[in-house]
Amino acid sequence: MIGNDVIDLVQSRKESNWRRPGLIPKLFDVNEQLLISNSEDPEIAIWVLWSMKEAAYKIWHRYTRVRKYIPKKLVCSLVTQCNNSAAGEVTCGRRTFYTTTQLSQGIIHTVAVDNLGNLNHVAEIERDRIFKDYYGIPYIIIEGQQDVSPASVSNHGRIEKAVAILKPNLHFF
Repeated sequence: MIGNDVIDLVQSRKESNWRRPGLIPKLFDVNEQLLISNSEDPEIAIWVLWSMKEAAYKIWHRYTRVRKYIPKKLVCSLVTQCNNSAAGEVTCGRRTFYTTTQLSQGIIHTVAVDNLGNLNHVAEIERDRIFKDYYGIPYIIIEGQQDVSPASVSNHGRIEKAVAILKPNLHFF
């Protein structure tokens, strides 16, 4: 399974006041709050963690078909982090989701998968290649496979990202 989230920092600065009293404790657990407060750039740390939660939530929703506001049940940890990227994990109950985040040109883009090996097979795809099932969950059709492959779409502000897990030598319609 796959999920992704994109944050347009220009748009988030117009729409969101991350310094608003009570916001951080409402969205993040104690360890996540420590990551934010110890960060060189708390604003970026907040949005990286938030995008990890959102990308993982999309997979959780695929499994459960439940729509729920559960930011504190999606618990983030960073495994590695450098200037323009981060790798992490998000747990929700007994499930673990693996994330990779890229920061570039005012954009934060996180991809989450439920199988660590699938991170090596994530590809950006064209939005017009995506279909939705009865529940509104996106997928693509891959040539040579009987089943469909999960896809994920995210947009914010001026940015849209569509991703899917594409194994080598497979082509989608």
